Amino acid sequence: MKILFVPVLLLTVWLFGCGKAAQEVSANTVPPPAEVEPDMNAGNLQVDHPEQFPVVEAHAFMATPDQAVTGVVAPDVSRQVPVPSLASGRVIEISARLGEEVKKGQVLFKVRSSDIAGAYSDYQKALKNEKLALENERLAKIQQDRAHTLFEHGAVPKSTLEIADNGEVAAATAVENAKVDSATTAERLKLLGSDLEHPSGIVDVTAPSSGVITDQQVTEGAGVQALTAPNPFTISDLSQVWIVCDVYENNLAKVHVGDYADIRLNAYPGRVLKGKVQNISPILDANLHTAKVRLELENPGLMRFGMFVTATFHGDEAQMRATIPATAILHLHDREWVYMPTEANHFKRIEVVAGEMLKDGLQEVKSGLKPGEKVVSNALVLQSTVEQ
Repeated sequence: MKILFVPVLLLTVWLFGCGKAAQEVSANTVPPPAEVEPDMNAGNLQVDHPEQFPVVEAHAFMATPDQAVTGVVAPDVSRQVPVPSLASGRVIEISARLGEEVKKGQVLFKVRSSDIAGAYSDYQKALKNEKLALENERLAKIQQDRAHTLFEHGAVPKSTLEIADNGEVAAATAVENAKVDSATTAERLKLLGSDLEHPSGIVDVTAPSSGVITDQQVTEGAGVQALTAPNPFTISDLSQVWIVCDVYENNLAKVHVGDYADIRLNAYPGRVLKGKVQNISPILDANLHTAKVRLELENPGLMRFGMFVTATFHGDEAQMRATIPATAILHLHDREWVYMPTEANHFKRIEVVAGEMLKDGLQEVKSGLKPGEKVVSNALVLQSTVEQ
């Protein structure tokens, strides 16, 4: 019994010693977990191992002041062409639809109208009157020549000669008036889109210019009135568009006519376009205290009416701002924060306004932090420790 007890006792002592040594080695090689103790202010933290949260120094960055406003893509009204109906009547055929691209001279729709019959009747009457006037002038000329011959031989008095001369003048005037009536009635038929030789009761309405149909107010079978609103179609040239933005009253001093702004489409955030300020409305919105600012730019083919955009206006003078690693900025509750060391083992959370992303993983800080100040390089790690 004694012989067996001694080896077992020695083995137990040896195992206990080895386990204790292993614990001491592990304790010396792995850093203890950091403990965070918030003080009375939730934004102030005390850390027992601050070396686990390295800090970096904010660097200086020269940037021009800018402001971003929202806007919408709108048509250039100077490039919109209304397409009225030239004759009153009923639409019997539509050859184009809303959103389609059309060419100048293309037939858009057809109208059956009684205006053609009236215009053609007036044209025929004008032609007959012109023909009759020409015949009357011929006869007046013959009478004038006969009166001159008789007067030279003393066969008629001078009053007869004067009457013949006046008759010829009146006949010539009637011819000129008849020609004017013929030309006027012929032009009316042409404006209605009818052929002078073969008039028809159906009027073809064609596109006055090339572009895209951006408004349609008629359907087949609908009645239309000649040259009255609403216009059946509106054709717009989309090669150039407007951006209409709302700028608050206290920011209007930073926007000038002739300035350029960066245009970013919500549908294509990776594309940046340049727009030029052409007009600043002299009237403010009474409720929002904003003014309409109009920018003009070429349409690369991506912009559609009604699209939302963000326009960024750049200032004239450069400003000194801070840059820190993007990981140093904590996005929490729709706000942006950084952790700044204040004293031994203490950090303070402060709110900042982040700006554009820069090269090498850096990010601009518009306000809340100055160049030279230090912040925790990875705010998310510290925040995770706080939550745990």
